[in-house]
Amino acid sequence: MSGLTLGLLGSGEFEPWAEEVDRWLLDRARTGDGRVLILPTASASEGDEAFERWSLMGLEHYERMGVPAEVVPLKTRADAARPELVARLDDASAVFFSGGNPASLAATLGGTPFWTALVASMERGLAYGGCSAGVACLPEMAPDSSVSSLDGATWKAGLALFAEVVFMPHWDALDSFVPGLTDFVVASVPPGCRLFAIDEHTAVVGDGSEWTVVGAGAVHAMLGGEWQNHGPGSSFRLPLPRPAANR
Repeated sequence: MSGLTLGLLGSGEFEPWAEEVDRWLLDRARTGDGRVLILPTASASEGDEAFERWSLMGLEHYERMGVPAEVVPLKTRADAARPELVARLDDASAVFFSGGNPASLAATLGGTPFWTALVASMERGLAYGGCSAGVACLPEMAPDSSVSSLDGATWKAGLALFAEVVFMPHWDALDSFVPGLTDFVVASVPPGCRLFAIDEHTAVVGDGSEWTVVGAGAVHAMLGGEWQNHGPGSSFRLPLPRPAANR
């Protein structure tokens, strides 16, 4: 797959280091008027206070950059069907999904008019930025961060923008969240699928095939038990297939 404009962060959205990622996305967006749509949707399950906190952080971040931005108040599946929210995609140059629960984000967006319009807009040149949940929601399976046990209940349906891959942000910090989580994630990757893992305060930017690492850490890719590790500033080729329905 090629032609998309993607910035995927392991953690640290709206922090000064992430400005490089945002500039990269906006410089390559092929549509819109330069505006960024901020979507803290993944935090909505934590309550309005969390949603508003991420909203304010995003607005302040883009204001410091001198970039016009607005928050899309999309918290529920009903919101994702509201025509006035879907219409906001028409003139934007980029969207940014901040952190929260990946499975909740996928359940809120999957199969909705907003998600359908967003994928179509991405094909036309809208840039997609996401951090943490905004990354882990994109494959066919997404982790549910509200589940404390390490078992099959951890994984729920993702948005299936990509196939045959599992995205995992916070890679170098997983075991500090839940001991044994790193090994559990590795063991959960289905046969024939690739694990695409991003360290904290690290991003990967690219088009779905060609990638460059931005930030302090590394990006790690595993297929069939074989690892490739890509450090800060490095570029690499790793085409990610898409399901037939999303091509």
